[in-house]
Amino acid sequence: MTELADRYPTRLGAPGRWVERSDPTVWGAIETPELAGFETEGFAAVEDLLTPAEVAEFSAEIGRLAADPDLADDDRLIIEKSSRRVRSIFEVHKLSAAVSDLVRETRIAGLARQVLGSPVYLHQTRINYMPGFRGTGFYWHSDFETWHAEDGMPAPRAVSLSIALTDNYPVNGSLMVMPGSHRSFVGCQGTTPAENYRESLREQEIGVPTQSDIAELAARHGIVQFTGRAGSALLFDSNIMHGSSDNITPFPRSNIFLVFNSVENTLVDPFAAPAPRPTYIAARDFTAV
Repeated sequence: MTELADRYPTRLGAPGRWVERSDPTVWGAIETPELAGFETEGFAAVEDLLTPAEVAEFSAEIGRLAADPDLADDDRLIIEKSSRRVRSIFEVHKLSAAVSDLVRETRIAGLARQVLGSPVYLHQTRINYMPGFRGTGFYWHSDFETWHAEDGMPAPRAVSLSIALTDNYPVNGSLMVMPGSHRSFVGCQGTTPAENYRESLREQEIGVPTQSDIAELAARHGIVQFTGRAGSALLFDSNIMHGSSDNITPFPRSNIFLVFNSVENTLVDPFAAPAPRPTYIAARDFTAV
């Protein structure tokens, strides 16, 4: 594969360093009013992206997948360490015809095309489940750090769209982001073990910033939380620092998670891992949707 200069070094076995982003945040032309602040904030909330009827349809669909016995031994199904319940199901657009149709709609993929300024393909799709009482959160991280290190994504020219299928409250582990943190790439300490994804998808330990880095980012940018009713969505930059806390409430939380990458930013060899992750986690079919 093509070798590119590494402009965002990480996992070099030494303390990580910060790199001010040299790439744009918005590569195209913003047309949707809700995305007006994306350049500055690095994220945007879109209310009522799905109708109540669609929320009901997709909720039933993800319930069907979680209970599907044919997926019980499938590597795409990730189980919580503590509760032993389903945490995520990857490559969901290939497992569900309804999701496959949804991701191609202009109201979905069109949001990514506005920001990225090009045709886009699906780098990753999954369902995230956070059950009530014992749902485990995601520690602070930048997705791009992992996608760069372990998948070979050259630049942060990708966005994630998290579509809520349940109401997001401040108390049930809803996503937290640091507005503006997408402009700084925070390199992480340590090296990447072989097949690190087998553990990191259940609980990430490699590729997370230090507590001092998190504290400095929070002091600079603050923290906001994505809350809202089912059917709302959050579009966010691949490099924004984000995380979620555990859910000890009775209110479960679930979402469809779609990652769109520019067809002009396709994967090369990993920048800081011995081998690429499986294609159900990081697609290498770059066909535009």
